[in-house]
Amino acid sequence: MRKILANFEDKVSAVVLTIMLTLTFVNVIARYCFTASISYTEEITTMLFVLLCTLGSAIAAKRRAHLGLSIVTDMLPESLQRYTGFFTNMLGAVFSLILVYTGVLMVIHEYEIGQISIGLQWPQWIYGTFIPIGGVAMVYRFAKTAIHSLRRLN
Repeated sequence: MRKILANFEDKVSAVVLTIMLTLTFVNVIARYCFTASISYTEEITTMLFVLLCTLGSAIAAKRRAHLGLSIVTDMLPESLQRYTGFFTNMLGAVFSLILVYTGVLMVIHEYEIGQISIGLQWPQWIYGTFIPIGGVAMVYRFAKTAIHSLRRLN
């Protein structure tokens, strides 16, 4: 189980990116060779991009690769600088929790009103679930990185 979770976002992101590239390539070929566009490819690609972005953010949290302003932390006393990693990761986890919460509210709303997508006529809530799914991955990675930062303090 631990091995599966270790690179879960990386593997899912690779599959999602491959699907996006394939759909876009097929649509370009259809457009220029057959002068016929496949309308739903843009819809699927756009929705998968949301999932890719949230998973990419989780990957960045795991690798400690999020952008930061070291100019602010450099001005802090050394005794406080040690805590910035924990604080920023906990802040990331809190914002990710807010993303999950609002994403779930959005999915519930889309389900209740029966909103459907334009291209495929699928229920919109299916696409909306990508936000809470990616948000959960972000919460997990930010919290895990925060705990690791806290352990290094002791």
